[in-house]
Amino acid sequence: MEPILQVENLTKQYTDFKLDHVSFNIPKGTIMGLIGENGAGKSTTINAILDLIQKDDGTVTFWGQELSSNPRQLKENIGVVFDGINFHETLTPAKVGKISAAAYKQWDFDTFNNFMRKFQLPMNKEIKTFSKGMKMKLSIAVALSHYPKLLILDEATSGLDPIMRDDILDIFLEFVQDENHSILMSSHITTDLEKIADYITFIHQGEVLFSKPKDELIYHYGIIRCGTSVFDSIDKSEVLAYRKCDYQWEVLVAEKDTAQRKYKNTVIDNATIDDILLLYVKGEQSDEKFDFKGSV
Repeated sequence: MEPILQVENLTKQYTDFKLDHVSFNIPKGTIMGLIGENGAGKSTTINAILDLIQKDDGTVTFWGQELSSNPRQLKENIGVVFDGINFHETLTPAKVGKISAAAYKQWDFDTFNNFMRKFQLPMNKEIKTFSKGMKMKLSIAVALSHYPKLLILDEATSGLDPIMRDDILDIFLEFVQDENHSILMSSHITTDLEKIADYITFIHQGEVLFSKPKDELIYHYGIIRCGTSVFDSIDKSEVLAYRKCDYQWEVLVAEKDTAQRKYKNTVIDNATIDDILLLYVKGEQSDEKFDFKGSV
């Protein structure tokens, strides 16, 4: 499918951190979940995509165009929600609506007012009186009220209670239903991504470890839990990552059904996105040279 956002070899060097040739595509009508531990490079990636920081290398195109080539129109079509309010806290939502109407040609007051009612947000109270969850809902309302084709969300569901989070996720799913809209969603709440994401891109220490369909991860990946004798017998070419826990080994494999047939007397569990992230971050990756005989 045609990508709505294409990121190729995105690179940014800091003194103590490097975003290292990050690449992924988001097809139209899909949701991409961006995962990784704190400091992995998720927010740096988003800031570089939006030209909020200057990249050292790589290209980022929206609908085949770089942001600098047509900034006004492209920004009309991109809705952004960061982990934190981006409006002066002495403003009220009513004033935010007026400012947004001046900034976006596509701004729709009716849509904004409907979201404010849905989210039960007061129009005339200063933002500084809002809870974190209320501020996040205001940011989402603003992002959706100028009819963007792409939403870029950095921890947009953080601070929301489970019921409101579920409502917001339904709004995101509805947003991509016409297959002309897409979402890039960075989140630490991987259960949210398991519910709505079509693809998962995993950034670790500034590098993309994988960018895969979510269904491949949750339906094919598995975790072998076993003792040392079984661990030593496992074909290490089939292992993605592994770690030693108190009394057993946890081994991540890409094809759990194949592993179950091959290692009949082992316990192989389905892998959640959290499981996959933890094993990659806290465990060892099998493509490096480790001593597999009972110790790492």
